[in-house]
Amino acid sequence: MKKNSTLIAACVFVVMVALICIVNANGGTFAGTAWALVPPIVAIMLALITKEAYSSLFVGVVLGALMSTSCNFLATVDAITVDALTTAVSDNAGIFLFLVFLGIVVALVNKSGASRAFGEWAEKNIKTKTGAMLATFALGVLIFIDDYFNCLTVGSVMAPVTDSKKISRVKLAYLIDATAAPVCMIAPVSSWAAAVSGCVESESYSGIELFVRAIPYNFYSIFTFVFIIALVLMGFDYGKMSDYEIKAQKTGDLSVLDSSLLDAKRELKLEENGPATPAKGKLMDLIIPIVVLIAFCVWGLLKNGFDSLGGVGTIQEAFSETDAYVGLPWGSILALVLIIIYFVLRKIVTFEDAMACIPQGFIAMVPAIIILTLATSLKAMTNALDAATFVQNVMSNAAALQWALPAIVFVVACLIAFATGTSWGTFGILIPIVSAIFPETSSLFFVGISACLAGAVCGDHCSPISDTTIMSSAGAHCNHIAHVETQLPYAISVAAISFVTYLLAGLFNMAGITWLSIPVGAVLTVAFLFVMRGITLKKNA
Repeated sequence: MKKNSTLIAACVFVVMVALICIVNANGGTFAGTAWALVPPIVAIMLALITKEAYSSLFVGVVLGALMSTSCNFLATVDAITVDALTTAVSDNAGIFLFLVFLGIVVALVNKSGASRAFGEWAEKNIKTKTGAMLATFALGVLIFIDDYFNCLTVGSVMAPVTDSKKISRVKLAYLIDATAAPVCMIAPVSSWAAAVSGCVESESYSGIELFVRAIPYNFYSIFTFVFIIALVLMGFDYGKMSDYEIKAQKTGDLSVLDSSLLDAKRELKLEENGPATPAKGKLMDLIIPIVVLIAFCVWGLLKNGFDSLGGVGTIQEAFSETDAYVGLPWGSILALVLIIIYFVLRKIVTFEDAMACIPQGFIAMVPAIIILTLATSLKAMTNALDAATFVQNVMSNAAALQWALPAIVFVVACLIAFATGTSWGTFGILIPIVSAIFPETSSLFFVGISACLAGAVCGDHCSPISDTTIMSSAGAHCNHIAHVETQLPYAISVAAISFVTYLLAGLFNMAGITWLSIPVGAVLTVAFLFVMRGITLKKNA
């Protein structure tokens, strides 16, 4: 099967290169046309076929470079190395540092035995599988400041708990991914709120005011939370997620990314959470580092925001001006230094052991860094092909269908975010277009803006080249493509319900009862899960 998928991938690549060269030779154009979305779509298809992310993403980058340089060989190589890979590393340097610092903190906490202490506490206090999943969801909702920080922190903290209840790592990754971006998209104080505020040019509303007023219509984020809670309480799964969960319960195979590493640890009589004997770390040795990390990261975000404002402004204004790529590494490096000092003074980790955790933390984050670099490179090639112009033309043609337009905006945003792997880039493209289609005096203005934001989150949630999807699989330490395949049916289910709700919102708006959309959508979500549970039980009977 693996040989067949590799052969298919090679054939797809050769055919696409030949097709691009033929179109170019006949005077065809790529920029600003549907061709601009071909590289990410091919990359996603190959990733799902081959189950391998690195080569699939690189193929997408090569195709994008080939089109953007009109099939000039030397220019293509230059575009790949300079415009794509080098620029991606440079642009993401701050997030890479944050990932490494966070990896080091996780290694330190594991080394101290604090993770195991938390696992023992959780085993006594969180009695059930349902409780473990709800606790993971609750922690994800509480960390609403930034999605990157959310993904990696929740995964590190909750893995011992979910492992003890035989919850597969792909289910953990879904719980992380399904709370990280959605909660940031409906939290007024977050890096996402700041990003949306920066995209808005309105004469009547400030960026943050528009963001807040759009929250009640962000159906995908809201219904995702309803979906998770109902799914967990009903106690079932469907699609490929069900296979992983059944395997975890019956065999104890949690599908951790590197099972050979776990086998080696077992041979050395070590637990995944830290040293088996003697473990000096206590529960507070996990809580204190996390609190310190959160506090300093928030401080770093606020400091960067206030610096941008010249030291004057409100907290909301500071968040609207902050740069997470600067604020997060700024706060995390200070937190890391204090955490090392704390562990050494507590005499639960020696200075030598602390220094040994530095390369361990870096190594743990290498897969995420590579995928993030390639995904960012692919986005750069998509931007070079001017995908925004193609999208704007498509949206302009649909402007006549006012009542159905929020649903259309939602679908278009989903497709763009799925193909490009960026929600921020998606609403950056679409918000100005949506603002032009809906007058600010229109009652559908906020519904349209929210449809754009919800679609961006949905597409980002589904896409294998999305940074938050990558971070979620890294945080749960599971295979990236397995995470994508298992969460896709869930995300598509909520997306379909959201689409119907946006259609209803357009109709309800004509009757002046837009508020009815959320209750109806929530009922549809729960009803859908009841139907799926019946189908699943019948199938497994």
